[in-house]
Amino acid sequence: MRVVLRLFLQCVLCLAALSAQAVSPDLLQKLAYGEADDKLAALALIVAGADESAIPLLQALADDSVQASPDTREKKIILIVKDGKGVDAVTGKAVEPLSEGLEDVVINNRVRKEITTAIAALKLASPDKAVRLAAARELQSNAEESMLPALARAVAKESDPDIKNLLALTQASIQLSTGDKPARMAAISALAASNNPSTKTLLIGLLAKKGNEFVEPDADIRAAAQRSLDTVQSKLSTGERFGQAFTGISLGSILLLAALGLAITYGLMGVINMAHGELIMVGAYSTYLVQNFFKANLSGAFDWYLLAAVPVSFAVAALVGMLLERGVIRFLYGRPLETLLATWGISLMLIQACRSIFGAQNVQVENPVWMSGGVEVMAGIILPYNRIVIIVFALFVLFMVWVMLTRTRLGLFVRAVTQNRGMAACVGVPTKRIDTVAFGLGSGIAGLAGCALSQIGNVGPDLGQSYIVDSFMVVVLGGVGQLAGTVYAAMGLGIANKFLEGVAGAVLAKICILVFIIIFIQKRPQGIFALKGRFADN
Repeated sequence: MRVVLRLFLQCVLCLAALSAQAVSPDLLQKLAYGEADDKLAALALIVAGADESAIPLLQALADDSVQASPDTREKKIILIVKDGKGVDAVTGKAVEPLSEGLEDVVINNRVRKEITTAIAALKLASPDKAVRLAAARELQSNAEESMLPALARAVAKESDPDIKNLLALTQASIQLSTGDKPARMAAISALAASNNPSTKTLLIGLLAKKGNEFVEPDADIRAAAQRSLDTVQSKLSTGERFGQAFTGISLGSILLLAALGLAITYGLMGVINMAHGELIMVGAYSTYLVQNFFKANLSGAFDWYLLAAVPVSFAVAALVGMLLERGVIRFLYGRPLETLLATWGISLMLIQACRSIFGAQNVQVENPVWMSGGVEVMAGIILPYNRIVIIVFALFVLFMVWVMLTRTRLGLFVRAVTQNRGMAACVGVPTKRIDTVAFGLGSGIAGLAGCALSQIGNVGPDLGQSYIVDSFMVVVLGGVGQLAGTVYAAMGLGIANKFLEGVAGAVLAKICILVFIIIFIQKRPQGIFALKGRFADN
């Protein structure tokens, strides 16, 4: 029994020694003492072996953490040194104390680059998908012909379609530089499946001219490259249009949030509220204060501060709006010019108040962790999480407003006052109270817009000034008092604006949108959707 146990322990020790010896002693000697070409040859053999356990040694070389005894000694010592402690690179055993006279293993930039590529190639065998994906992306820009065998093995073993496609494209890119025509033709055909902009540059290089002659002498190669280039350009154009559409929807959702409250107040009472943009600013600063409160008192729950900021921004902006209606606007009904001037003056007061309280400089509102980053739908097209959340949030707010207007008693009163104020008053609707509540509701929605805007940019006293004109354009284009018209107008203007920016630039795009709205209103003054029913102007 003791003999069997002793043999078992010896086997365990042998296996431990083998696992510690990630790189053979001969290759270690080349990495530590060889010239640059010797080091590169050793790296190629390590990659060919596809042993992931060699990564720590290669990383130590890249970090300049490998030391060796001078080449003149008979007994050569190679150690991985970290935090003053050494590990024998051959046996994996700790070495204490460190031997005197050890020297750093010096590598040049060429070898360092190859080490980085070798590490990426070895990581392709990792069971972690994220590690393999990062390694594939690293190889896409750095891999050379020596990595082709490792890439071929990785492509054959890879089960994830995205990573496999990326590796295949990298393999095809390398094969383009070889002199084998069948391999180059196959590589060009493989590149046609790419949606990466760098692939387009690679194929254009095959069609380039130097003087009057093509750089690529083979006509078949050029013809195949042109076919693949046409395919890639079509995919890139589709991706670009998709990105513009997403950006347009994102802008449209922001315009929808900014204009939704204005559609209620302007549609209900016909009040041109020039302070609507400042109500957006109030919501943004409320979000900023909630963020600071969570930082100071609830740091452990900071990633969820937005759940508290949403109702707070709505309540604060709604309160300011109701005070504005009760204190000023109520006395100016039926006098649009005076209302416009009064609300413009109030907007200046609110801006100055924020400057006095928070300062003239912009303040930063941080995204929670779950809103940071984005999802990459294709190369170069990343959809940020914060904008995706804003789009979903805008749809949620729209749904809640629709439910309030169509499924509640308050909504019934609001629609009644909007369509015929005198008749609504005759049947017992408290029109003045409805005015206050509706104005508070519209102002609260503006506060929600400010909460959303705080997640995509800095918050400053002039935040609302950027959206007040666009909000009025959305309301007028959609039809005064029409919820559906506001949605169509906001999304249409957002998408059209982004597509025009790609053609004519931001300034000309804005001018084109304004000219279109002027012409449209001349032909259809009631907007996209006309309000049904009789108005009794007060």
